[in-house]
Amino acid sequence: MQSVFEAMNAKDHEQVVVCNDPDTGLKAIIAIHDTTIGPALGGCRMWNYESEDDALTDVLRLSRGMSYKAAIASLNLGGGKAVIIGDAKKQKTEILFRSFGRFVEGLNGRYITAEDVGTTVTDMEWVRMETQYVTGISRALGGSGDPSPVTGFGAFVGLKAAVKKQMGRDSISGLKVAVQGVGHVGFHLVKHLSEEGAKVFITDIVDENIKRVVNEFGSEAVGPDDIYDLDVDIYAPCALGATLNDETIPNLKCSIVAGAANNQLKVESEHGQMLKDRGILYAPDYAVNAGGLINVANEIEGYNRERAFSQAEGIYDILLTIFKLANKENIPTHKAANMVAEKRMEDISKLKNFYLPKKNFMGKRDNNG
Repeated sequence: MQSVFEAMNAKDHEQVVVCNDPDTGLKAIIAIHDTTIGPALGGCRMWNYESEDDALTDVLRLSRGMSYKAAIASLNLGGGKAVIIGDAKKQKTEILFRSFGRFVEGLNGRYITAEDVGTTVTDMEWVRMETQYVTGISRALGGSGDPSPVTGFGAFVGLKAAVKKQMGRDSISGLKVAVQGVGHVGFHLVKHLSEEGAKVFITDIVDENIKRVVNEFGSEAVGPDDIYDLDVDIYAPCALGATLNDETIPNLKCSIVAGAANNQLKVESEHGQMLKDRGILYAPDYAVNAGGLINVANEIEGYNRERAFSQAEGIYDILLTIFKLANKENIPTHKAANMVAEKRMEDISKLKNFYLPKKNFMGKRDNNG
């Protein structure tokens, strides 16, 4: 088993905070990956992890993804994430989230939290009682509320960029799309797909989600394991990650993978290459789902819904840039996305180093070179 420091060094993390409050039942981990571009912003996930090691692995992986997502979306933010270990359906209380808020406050702005899987706007409002460093609060309190409409819209335009690249067409009318996970974000993606005339197949582990989408959009529901075998044009994973792996990729009959789930490639290097070898165009997940981060980032400067949607529309051009670079370098698209994000982080790091005053012999900063 890796030590915490070994795990952090493996992906260049700056800081990990373990939050323990027996009085409220809070067991949480906050991971700050990189603050080169700005303070780390990322959601707080509540999940019933099988072990503390699993929670640590998840928060490190997710926080790194947020750094790349912010960089590729041209936001002045770094990457962070938090996980609360627990059952979101049974263990949520006001005092638990207020306790978490006090830990966030203790970081003095290095980490800004938001809602994520297993947490809601209400939960973030409880956090806000203890700290200003929180986004995703209700519109009545000056926030943006549920970010999923913007995330879903961003995923939709990202999917359309993939269709443009792979098929040379602007319309998705008549295309067959398999959407895995139709909760908040998946629901809005299906809405846009249906309105533009796509034939949509769906699956979810929550029956209520399936019934809602079938009733509202007439989508066809299939079993959770059947979604990989469908003869469709596009597979859109919008649930938890790692659904692109050794078992599922050989079964895919689509020519495009473009969805809103995080960390879709179980092993990034192996499965990104596997998709490329099969001629399947992969739209890198953290570019496709950047709309959620764009949405909550807008709260920092004062939320404007039209501006958030306008910025999310830019995901289309971001994806085309990634696809162009991947073709030029003959590399998988996930590597091209990483190159674009890393270049922005590197450029800003150089800029900061250039303007940072040097230390004099007393160890103090001055501006005399």
